[in-house]
Amino acid sequence: MTTEKTLPPEIAAPLAPFAGAEPPAPDWFKAAIAVEPERFFVPCQGADIECLAWGERGKPGIIFVHGASAHADWWSFIAPFFAQDYRVAALSLSGMGGSGWRETYAFEVFADEVDACARAAGLYDSDALPIYIGHSFGGAVVYVCALAHPERMAGTIIVDTGFGRPPPKESAADAARSDVPRVTMGRVYPTLEAALARFRFLPPQVPGNLYITDFIARRSLKRAPMPDGSGQGWTWRFDPDLFPHLDRSSLAGLIGRKPGPTFHIHGDRSAVMKHAGGRPSVLDPSVKNIAIPDSAHHIMVDQPLALVAAIRATLAHWPNTPL
Repeated sequence: MTTEKTLPPEIAAPLAPFAGAEPPAPDWFKAAIAVEPERFFVPCQGADIECLAWGERGKPGIIFVHGASAHADWWSFIAPFFAQDYRVAALSLSGMGGSGWRETYAFEVFADEVDACARAAGLYDSDALPIYIGHSFGGAVVYVCALAHPERMAGTIIVDTGFGRPPPKESAADAARSDVPRVTMGRVYPTLEAALARFRFLPPQVPGNLYITDFIARRSLKRAPMPDGSGQGWTWRFDPDLFPHLDRSSLAGLIGRKPGPTFHIHGDRSAVMKHAGGRPSVLDPSVKNIAIPDSAHHIMVDQPLALVAAIRATLAHWPNTPL
């Protein structure tokens, strides 16, 4: 069995060789992140939700939803490619990124957060309904959105989402309890260099592009007091108690259901897809699949421009959206 201690350094600590410095990046990436989004917060069921937006209001809408323990800036180098023709938004789900934390979490609440961000960003100012796009955990959130409120969207694109097996009944019940002990604070690192050196992906993989890994990692951190009182350090921005307090029970009924126009983009060597049974999708057979060559689970890290091209091609299949 492979453990953290036996993972090769290129997987366990891909940014460690840079000693806190930024890896060199190509011009296309520099140009993309130079397109600064609007940044704002939207209240939703007692939590402030971090939202980013690009492009002009009134154009057809796209909203991007990130994966587990991630944040809206995972899309900051993807979204600008669509901002000329679309009004584009991305959010950090509660308990992640800059969004507020909750005592308990549920997919139905995440779905409400996506809707709140989409409306606040003006994605319904166009005559065309928006497209919802979600990666991994975010793909499950988008799927819940589509099943609960198909009238809100023109269609969905899920990116390397395996869903996984339904949780045991006792796990779902535990997740809904309010008396499960909370950690409230993750590990604090004394320096930014030390924190960056600890960043890695789950499921474990060699990052395809280290400049993207570094960009994501830096925006995954925030300042926090050192436990020994010696000053300020760095810790991760996600709630370490999110998953112990997440009710997954609503996912059990999702497998095999098709909520409307749906495409699935996945990596051709994704560990998540292998865990799902080696199939390109565990969804309804009518869901169209697009495999990205030479990509593991985190396609925006491994093959970002191929992901952009695949999304563009997929959008062309829906009416009333620009090609």
